[in-house]
Amino acid sequence: MATTTNYAWETPDDTDLVKDGAAAIRTLGSSIDTTTKALNPSTTLGDIEYRSATANTNTRLGIGTSGQVLTVSGGVPTWSSAAASGSLTSLATGSLSGTSVSITSISGSYKQLQLHLYGVSLNTTGNIQLQFNSDTANNYSWAMTRNSATSNSTSGIGTPGNAAYINLHPALEAGNTNAAVVITLPNYTDTSSYKLVSGNYVGLQSTGVLAGNIGASYGSTSAITSIQLKAESTYSYDAGTYVLYGVN
Repeated sequence: MATTTNYAWETPDDTDLVKDGAAAIRTLGSSIDTTTKALNPSTTLGDIEYRSATANTNTRLGIGTSGQVLTVSGGVPTWSSAAASGSLTSLATGSLSGTSVSITSISGSYKQLQLHLYGVSLNTTGNIQLQFNSDTANNYSWAMTRNSATSNSTSGIGTPGNAAYINLHPALEAGNTNAAVVITLPNYTDTSSYKLVSGNYVGLQSTGVLAGNIGASYGSTSAITSIQLKAESTYSYDAGTYVLYGVN
């Protein structure tokens, strides 16, 4: 029995008798019907099909719900909730205590990170220091503005790779639990260049409000997977809360 090239449907041979024509047509028609259905399994308005692991057979994917987008999971198409651009997803939160707090196992699935610190206080007037990946080598550089009711100035270490930390808040006064810091890490998963760090801080001191901006870099091509928040020297945190966000 002859067959078609692509789907191997049975067709009459040249030597078949005319009386066998009806049976041959039925066989061919059944094959066409079966193959067509396998390639078009949709049953509902909005269904789509995709190539399955079985040759000449498609898989039906039912229509998603309003607001969902088509994505891939496990090597096949699937519907998923759309993430709004710029939306914040809380990845980690906790209290600041002791001499150092480490945020570990940071997801690399976001475009950037935002670190928020609220109500921060140290047991002795000092600085909040930032490190990445438990890296204590001189791979950091930073500069900041300091603006208060009595003075405006700049300070910091401007030479790349000349510090073992990034300063987040200068001379945070002990006992004042109202300091806040917001840090942005826009390229934290990049493995080909150094990391940019920027942010703002504010706090109340005896002379009034102290506020400023932070510009810094982390001189490493490693993706950032952990963050360390250290109190200067042997000082420790009296109070404070941290929240780490992933930003799409």
